[in-house]
Amino acid sequence: MESPLLPENEKQRLAALRTLQILDTDPEERFDRITRMAKRLFGVSICLVSLVDKERQWFKSKQGLDACETHRDISFCGHAILDEALFVIEDAREDKRFFDNPLVTGEPKIRFYAGCPLKTHNGFNIGTLCLIDQRPRKMDEEDRQLLKDLGAMVEKEFTAIQMATLDSVTLISNRRGFMSLAEHTLNVCRRKDLRSSLVLFEIVDFHKLNETHGEALGQRVLKCFAQGMESVFRESDIFARLTAGEFAVLLTDSAPDDIESIIQRFNEKLTELRPNFEISTPIDFKHSVAHFPSDTNVSAEEMVEIALKSMP
Repeated sequence: MESPLLPENEKQRLAALRTLQILDTDPEERFDRITRMAKRLFGVSICLVSLVDKERQWFKSKQGLDACETHRDISFCGHAILDEALFVIEDAREDKRFFDNPLVTGEPKIRFYAGCPLKTHNGFNIGTLCLIDQRPRKMDEEDRQLLKDLGAMVEKEFTAIQMATLDSVTLISNRRGFMSLAEHTLNVCRRKDLRSSLVLFEIVDFHKLNETHGEALGQRVLKCFAQGMESVFRESDIFARLTAGEFAVLLTDSAPDDIESIIQRFNEKLTELRPNFEISTPIDFKHSVAHFPSDTNVSAEEMVEIALKSMP
């Protein structure tokens, strides 16, 4: 058996998947409608919308399968996201990569697999719309085009989700997206007895910067700020642009004494990134930090308000 390789853009790919805020959510008719249609049109036993997470593939929509997820190391979809083209295995028993795969030798006894890579609007393969059957099959060009068309339907739904929770300038979470992700993270903190900290950033005189130098420079500053956050903060940290020049980060299980050094690294990263965005002057910001115990009943909205009150 050959486990799938990691894509070269794995870190950015996972960030795009996290931003979608769809992992471990309830089934939705808009996705189930597409998998039902695909299962019926192709006459296969299983059809899935599979999202490839760091160590697992998780099924947002599933027809003909009871499992909610499987390990990434044995997944067919982990291979499918490595390329732009359809990934088709006509008979897994005859393929050296899969003949001894547990999903082939055991349930669901995969013989045929066809996966259409699913992209986010910014071009990262986060999963597949895949067809699975217990008997070998072939796909002609008409079949392949149909699967691509159905995959495009899934991607449109992803885009609709993203546009509701993403900031259109920086492409990180907006306020709505942040509050949703933060509440989910706080629930995890309560279950696992983890403390949390909310850091609020405000770009100094951001409105004046726009008025004096124009919105084009202002947007470059925002993009630089967002990229700095993506570079410095951890995958488990939740960050977003809340308002015009205001950003927030929710950190979990970080020692309070370490946070100021993290902010210092962030400031240094902004200096490093500025030339990439054609910004000649320093990006000045002020910040405040609020710390919370694991059993806090404070909501994400209230955390932001508490941090705001202590802003210099």
